Amino acid sequence: MSPKRSAAAAALLLVSACAAPNYPAPPEAIVTPPPTWRTQAGPAAPIDQAWWQRFGDPVLTRLVETALAHNPDIAIAAARVREARAQESLARAQLFPTLDAGVGISRSRSVSPFGLPSESTGVSPIFQASYEVDLFGRISDQIAAARSGFLASEAGRDSAALATASATASGYIVLRGLDLRRAVIVDTIASRAEALRIARDRARVGYTSQLEYRQAEAEYEGTTQLLPQVDLAIARQEDALSLLLGESPRAIERGLPLAALTPPPVPGGLPSDLLRRRPDIAQAEYSLAASDSSLAAARAQFLPSLRLSGSAGAAISTLLANPISLWSIGASALAPIFEGGRLRAGAEGAAARRDQAAFAYQRAVLTAFREVEDQLAAVARLREQRARLEAQRSALAEVLRHATNRYQAGYTTYLEQLDAQRNLLNADLALAQTRTDQLTALVALYQAMGGGWSDADGTRQ
Repeated sequence: MSPKRSAAAAALLLVSACAAPNYPAPPEAIVTPPPTWRTQAGPAAPIDQAWWQRFGDPVLTRLVETALAHNPDIAIAAARVREARAQESLARAQLFPTLDAGVGISRSRSVSPFGLPSESTGVSPIFQASYEVDLFGRISDQIAAARSGFLASEAGRDSAALATASATASGYIVLRGLDLRRAVIVDTIASRAEALRIARDRARVGYTSQLEYRQAEAEYEGTTQLLPQVDLAIARQEDALSLLLGESPRAIERGLPLAALTPPPVPGGLPSDLLRRRPDIAQAEYSLAASDSSLAAARAQFLPSLRLSGSAGAAISTLLANPISLWSIGASALAPIFEGGRLRAGAEGAAARRDQAAFAYQRAVLTAFREVEDQLAAVARLREQRARLEAQRSALAEVLRHATNRYQAGYTTYLEQLDAQRNLLNADLALAQTRTDQLTALVALYQAMGGGWSDADGTRQ
């Protein structure tokens, strides 16, 4: 075979050996946003980043800001950001040459061919440099992957901050709702105690039977047992809030009562806007970009690499009259021919991780759409439920007034008044719970809408 044919055959073998497999992205992971939301919860307003201030409670604002400053989960996420930044710097360092300097010192004694001993001292300073030329963008792909990983960690930190702010605001609202339930129970206990006193006095003089007295006593005891339950719930809620604040369990200060909190307006925006307004979606998108760059770097492993190297030094010895300078310059090109499937397995693994990131992004987007729809429906339905509960509560208050008058006039038994009292208590507790649920649904809606988050890097805009 002629030299030209041999060279052509070698080139063909090299090109075939360097052919990298192609792994297209899964098309089924593509998400198409719906044109509008299914539920319209009322007039919408732009989202403010400090949305918790719209409740009008300075204590709520102070608690959220304390949690954002001291929550352990946010601190962990911030440490991950620093780690990702260091990983990006490590990847960028591959673009620069490596420089090393060293020196070797030796002391030796030898015998000449004539049998004469001789001693020598040698010093060999050396300076080395090496550099890999990024011919096919492998290093650039690794840097892009590290950069996307860093941006994903920043979005993860912002997602943790949004979740902490939402949990703190919801926890405080739930605490004020429990305070309202406790006030209802305390007022009911007071009214039950007065009813018990009247029943006891009436039974003592024989105006009523012992049955009515015991019914009043049982109703009083049944109401008082609700107080330890709500006190326990309040203590646990305060402990949960203390953890969010990064503190040991303590009593939480109160601000405005639940009824005085101002419901913030419904945040506006289309489903397509949600893809740019949630940090968890941004985190999934950056993770997908990082995995795609890692796949490109894995495919570049199939291509040749070029390294440049050089060294300079000197040989200084007592056996030499003058130092001798030493130097070398070289270049090496290395192309993979047979790796036992290592490179292909690495590329397939990177492609699988890219597919996982693609489906994780799809899941994050679909979950975001569902959360917004759920909370929009909750805001609308809870508003209707509260209106019906308030009407029911007014009717039950009238029922109790008439039942009390009829009992005092001797037209009915005490059982009718007891039923009216129980129904009114249940309505008051249900109304307090609905008010709490209505406000926490707004908090959850702000979190689902992204809470006014914006991409600080600006690359996604």
